[in-house]
Amino acid sequence: MPEIKSVGKIRIQYFRSKIATPVKHKRVVEGLGFTRLNQIVEREDTPSIRGMVKKIPHLVRIVD
Repeated sequence: MPEIKSVGKIRIQYFRSKIATPVKHKRVVEGLGFTRLNQIVEREDTPSIRGMVKKIPHLVRIVD
């Protein structure tokens, strides 16, 4: 039976508006689950989530 690894959590804050950004950036913000400015969401710390955050570092930040 394969072992199941427990995945950690990452807290991300949406701190800068997506208004004047490309459509791809807006879709990444929505894909992370943000609905309003200064919102903090908690997601699983996976490579796909890290990649999304890496695409828009000027709009979101990782909160400890």
